[in-house]
Amino acid sequence: MDYEPLSVALKFGFIALLYLFLLWIVRGARADLRRLSGPAPDSTGAHAHAGAHPGGGYGGRAAAASEPDPDAWLLVSKGGGLEVGARYDLFGGLSIGRSGEADIRLEDRYASGIHARVYPAAGRFYLEDMRSTNGTLLNDSPVTGEVELADGDRIAIGDTELRFEGG
Repeated sequence: MDYEPLSVALKFGFIALLYLFLLWIVRGARADLRRLSGPAPDSTGAHAHAGAHPGGGYGGRAAAASEPDPDAWLLVSKGGGLEVGARYDLFGGLSIGRSGEADIRLEDRYASGIHARVYPAAGRFYLEDMRSTNGTLLNDSPVTGEVELADGDRIAIGDTELRFEGG
């Protein structure tokens, strides 16, 4: 019996499976990179705000500037193994979570590895829950997608609370 045609077919099948596996990995990595990039611009230029202030508007914020205010930060209110009153500069954005890779590392059993992120875009700052297990709250409302932050907004992750200042 001549097994050479079967051997060649198996080799090509293995190579095809290997390429499909590599394609699957590349597509997953691209999806993760897209998810971590800033918000996609919409046709109106408006974004949802879970914590809109009474009286309409966004707490008296001016129209979008070309660059976000570099003097914006997160102030630790409580929990997370962080020092109350500690400030974290938001210039360039940051991630929040239990992972050593997070910019703000929490010691909170309800926090995911990379739980949420705060980032600048179009002259404003946004909060995004990174598909965390226990969710993120903005002014006691669950965050779905990305939400614009206004001065004084409260961000809660488990037992940890941060306050957005500036912007």
